[in-house]
Amino acid sequence: MVAAVSGGADSLALAFAVAYVCSSTEQPFAAVTVDHGLQDGSADRARAVRDQLVDLGYDDITITRVSVGTGSGPEAEARTARYAVLDHEAAGRGADLVLGHTLDDQAETVLLGLARGSGPRSLAGMSVRSGHRLRPLLGIRRARTRAACAELGLDFWDDPHNADPRFTRSRLRARVLPVLESELGPGIAEALARTADLVRADADLLDRLADDLLASARWGSDLDCAVLAGADAALQTRVIKSWLTSSGATETSYERIRAVAALITDWHGQGPIDLPGLTVQRRGTLLTPEPQ
Repeated sequence: MVAAVSGGADSLALAFAVAYVCSSTEQPFAAVTVDHGLQDGSADRARAVRDQLVDLGYDDITITRVSVGTGSGPEAEARTARYAVLDHEAAGRGADLVLGHTLDDQAETVLLGLARGSGPRSLAGMSVRSGHRLRPLLGIRRARTRAACAELGLDFWDDPHNADPRFTRSRLRARVLPVLESELGPGIAEALARTADLVRADADLLDRLADDLLASARWGSDLDCAVLAGADAALQTRVIKSWLTSSGATETSYERIRAVAALITDWHGQGPIDLPGLTVQRRGTLLTPEPQ
């Protein structure tokens, strides 16, 4: 197992658990710390995390400094850079990547999906296992990881970015969830996480059905409108999104998917649809992708 450790309470509690379980079962374990270089003293904090990991019994520790771009915003760019390193380190060891996301993170993810008008896949939140990524703390509240660190004598770090009101998730964490708990009663975070579990089960089934439908509708790189015309909208949308992504589209917003769907369900000779990275047009009964 490879634990992703930032030095926060969640990741340090996770690091302890991974070391304990792997030592007890004689499994190899490692830790990776990513220094985003976004704050003064970040290198010193990374070294402090390494020292605590050594105390927890880690021999295999990697600290990597990354360069964070600005294209899609600091949050998204930092996440992309971080996961590139974490996935690479886990793959290099042939190991699972263990992440410290908690129930609070899950609740925040669901609320963000609702606020953005996202579909079921976003509302489904995070899975305990997603490929090689594991999230064993997904059913545990953040307060519990902080209490565990205090009891274990682990000196965790509160990232000031997590309280920075410039970031949407930070505002949701500090202002929105507390109001919901106050006005609607305790248990809101648990209810949101439970909703994610329920939605995920439905979304997984729809995704499997959509995969089968896509396989039937593919004609080389094209898509057969006749196969999709009578399909339910939920499956149709998934098939179009998957096909667009695999064909080279770099963005598949709701509006763009609906525009492509109209080539199937409301065909009256309209022209091609331009998407970032891709143009889609209908020729006869086939949708044809043309990379830009």
